[in-house]
Amino acid sequence: MVHETPSRQRATEPVPELLTITEAAELLRAPVATLRYWRHLGTGPRSFRLGRRVLYRRDDLNAWIGAQHEQGGSPAG
Repeated sequence: MVHETPSRQRATEPVPELLTITEAAELLRAPVATLRYWRHLGTGPRSFRLGRRVLYRRDDLNAWIGAQHEQGGSPAG
């Protein structure tokens, strides 16, 4: 009989893919300055700070793209 440690028994959660603001801008095909402006306005994709870096989860970017498609408009209007 093999005894597993509690950490091995836990289901491992997938680690979200994190993108820098430059990588997010490439994915969205938008200038980095536009992402900074959207972040300032609070209208862009969800982001967060980790230390000094602004990061985006790929899942959040894809969800935001889907929401923009559903709305049929630009993020600012």
